[in-house]
Amino acid sequence: MDNVLRLLLVFRDQQQLRLSDVAAKLGVSPSTAHRLLAMLVHHEFVHQQGGRGVYTAGPALLEIGYGAVRSLDLRSLAQPILARLAENIDETVHLAQLEGGHIRYLAGAESSRPLRVADRTGQLFPAHQTATGKAILAGLTPAQLTEVLAGAAGTDWGPLSTAKVADLEEELAGVRVAGFALNHREDDVISVAVAVRNRRGLAVAAINASAPASRMPGKRQREVVEALRTAADELGSALGTV
Repeated sequence: MDNVLRLLLVFRDQQQLRLSDVAAKLGVSPSTAHRLLAMLVHHEFVHQQGGRGVYTAGPALLEIGYGAVRSLDLRSLAQPILARLAENIDETVHLAQLEGGHIRYLAGAESSRPLRVADRTGQLFPAHQTATGKAILAGLTPAQLTEVLAGAAGTDWGPLSTAKVADLEEELAGVRVAGFALNHREDDVISVAVAVRNRRGLAVAAINASAPASRMPGKRQREVVEALRTAADELGSALGTV
């Protein structure tokens, strides 16, 4: 495993490598270098150019890099939008993105009220248990949804039963009709969320607002959703086709 990680770092620094280069840089035999490269080629982390014996970074490795850049761009673009949104509605707001079968809170801005929901930036939750997750899941194809839910299996939260998947699919159908997702947490906090879409119409993230249920009756929810949609549209336009 150590040699695999070292090899990936080598591709970070050099665009092209030959088998002899890899063996020399890692201090291993050519046969070991060949075995490591073959494994990375199989998983598309490395690409072999024809029969010339030249190896370059593959699509999987590039996608990891691009994904990290996109997340950084997303956070930097979203932060001032979230700050204005939090000031406008005076509730805690977050930007979140799918990470496997989970949702990761990438950025947030807190309400100024004494009684408020805390900033969850950096925290990870099962996508199907959050409003932000549901807002994004509602835009997936059935095959994509199955894959995402499988990614949540085997964790502390456990896999979803067939009945719960059916309930979730019904709830997501309602999200698509309403244009927003709602979650009423056990601690009596209500969260509403809308998807952030790029110019191709793909849901790349979600923005939510959370507040004690006493401050989120139906009329207030609709007002907050409109503010969220405005913020999501602004962020989506800024993202372009990311």
